[in-house]
Amino acid sequence: MLKVCSFLPAVTQMLYDMGLQDHLYGITFECPAIALKEKKPVVRCVLEGKNYTSKEIDILFSESKHTGDSLYYVDETVLKEIAPDIIFTQDICDVCQIDTECTAAATAKLAKQPELISITPASLEDVFATAITIAKALDNEEIGHIYIKKLQARIDTVIDTLRKTRVLPKRVMLMEWIEPIYNCGHWIPHQIGYAGGVDMLSNPSGDSIVTKWEKVVKYNPEVLVIAPCGFTIKRTLEEMHILTQRKEWHNLKAVKGNNVFIADFDLFTQSSANTLVNGIELLAGLFHPNSLKIPKELTGKYMCFNP
Repeated sequence: MLKVCSFLPAVTQMLYDMGLQDHLYGITFECPAIALKEKKPVVRCVLEGKNYTSKEIDILFSESKHTGDSLYYVDETVLKEIAPDIIFTQDICDVCQIDTECTAAATAKLAKQPELISITPASLEDVFATAITIAKALDNEEIGHIYIKKLQARIDTVIDTLRKTRVLPKRVMLMEWIEPIYNCGHWIPHQIGYAGGVDMLSNPSGDSIVTKWEKVVKYNPEVLVIAPCGFTIKRTLEEMHILTQRKEWHNLKAVKGNNVFIADFDLFTQSSANTLVNGIELLAGLFHPNSLKIPKELTGKYMCFNP
C-alpha cells in the first residue's frame, strides 16, 4: 500500500471523506482533529501554541515573506521514519501552509525520494478536480468521481431551490481577515455565487487582498460574513471589537438588518471539497432563510453577531 503524507489540512480531510485514510501516515499540526488522533504530525510551525492578535500574525507573516524565512518546518526525524511514497503539498499560499519548495528541501535528505504532488486550486472547480487528483494518485480514481458527483448534487439542490423561489442575489462581503481587513478570494466568491449572493469586493480565483474600511463602507453590504483564515468562531469573537469600534460600523446595512455572521474558517478557507459545499449550504441559508434551511449539522458552525 502506498504511504502518503499530507501537508495540507484540506487534502487530509478529503482523504478521510473518500475513505482513503489508511494510506495516510504523516500530517500537519493544523489537520482535522480525527487525523491528529491517529496520524503523526510532520509539519510544525513556530507559532504553535501562541495567541497572537490578527495584526501581530499579519506582521509576522509579512516579515517572513519579506525575508524568505518560513515559519513552517518539517520534523525530519518523523518524515524519515515514515519514508512516504507520496507527499501532497501546495503552492497557492506560502502564508498559511508549507509550500513545495520547503517540502523539497526536507525530502532531499531522504534515501527514497517521494513523489511531490502540489495541490494548488484557484477556483471551486479546481478544488473538485484536486479530489480526483488525490484519488488517482492512490489508484482509486473512481472513488474520487463518486465523491464529487455527490457533492455536485448538493450544489444543484441549492441552485434549483433558489431558482424556484426566484430570489434576488444578496449584496455580500466575506472577510478573510480582520486587522487588516482582507476581502475573500479564490473559490469563496464562487461559493457565495452558488448560495445566491454576490461579493463585489472579492477576487474570484485570485488572492485575497487588503481592503480599506472606507471601501467596505461605500459598498455597504446587506450581509457580512466574517471567517478569518484559521479562526474558529470563539477566536474571531475575541477581535470583533476591532470592527465594532470602527467609524460607520453601526450604519452598515448588514449591521442594521442583523445580518452579520461569524463562521468557522474551515467552511471557506480550507479547500476540501466537502467542507466548501457545507459552506455553500450555510451561506444559502443565511442569505435566503425563507428559501433554504441551514442543515442541522452546520448550526454550530456559525453565529449571528449582534453586540
